[in-house]
Amino acid sequence: MSSDIIETLRGGLIVSCQAYPGEPMRDPETMARIARAAVIGGARAVRLQGPDDIAAARDLEVPVIGIWKDGGDPVVITPTLDHAIAVAESGASIVALDGTRRARPDGRTLAATIAELTARIDVLVMADCGSLDDALAAEDAGAHLLGTTLAGYTGERPRTDSVDLELIELIVARSDRPVVAEGRVHSPADAAAALLAGAHAVCAGTAITHPTTITGWFVEALDHASSDGGATWRS
Repeated sequence: MSSDIIETLRGGLIVSCQAYPGEPMRDPETMARIARAAVIGGARAVRLQGPDDIAAARDLEVPVIGIWKDGGDPVVITPTLDHAIAVAESGASIVALDGTRRARPDGRTLAATIAELTARIDVLVMADCGSLDDALAAEDAGAHLLGTTLAGYTGERPRTDSVDLELIELIVARSDRPVVAEGRVHSPADAAAALLAGAHAVCAGTAITHPTTITGWFVEALDHASSDGGATWRS
């Protein structure tokens, strides 16, 4: 089953369907509807935040990558074993969690978290990493998939304008685990570039499922056009 899921993702698009607290779309059924729309468009998997959203999308015929963002600690993506278990029990076939080398709130190591989770529940684990050292440590800890999700957010690497292609190449060269390119995939061109850099699959979220941000991109372009006659956007 695990190998089947990983093979399903090969060369495909994962769509992250999330809304921030207080936003109009911050509702489990709304997120599930967006996830279903993404699947119709060809998504090989979806990424959902929180047990309620994951449970609302149990009927999807593609793998669900589940996370649970919680707490104010630097480690907020599925930060503890209890969070990971809740995500898996809600219906996720892949549990994504903070895959950095930072201390976790419950005091467990990443290896202990993965070992205890997979001993209890038949589920895959994706490690959201911020650097090559994170990815190699996560591989040693037993993660099945390595994501570039936190590249540029942990202080180890600069925050690139688009997906961190260099990090993808570095991980692919040193690890046998499939790499999921995630983080600042703003366009189809970014997604294709990530795949060409060696990614097993590509995860895009904001550019597809966050209309507030997408609208802002268009408004910014029009504001520039109004202020400088479009010179900036034609150059």
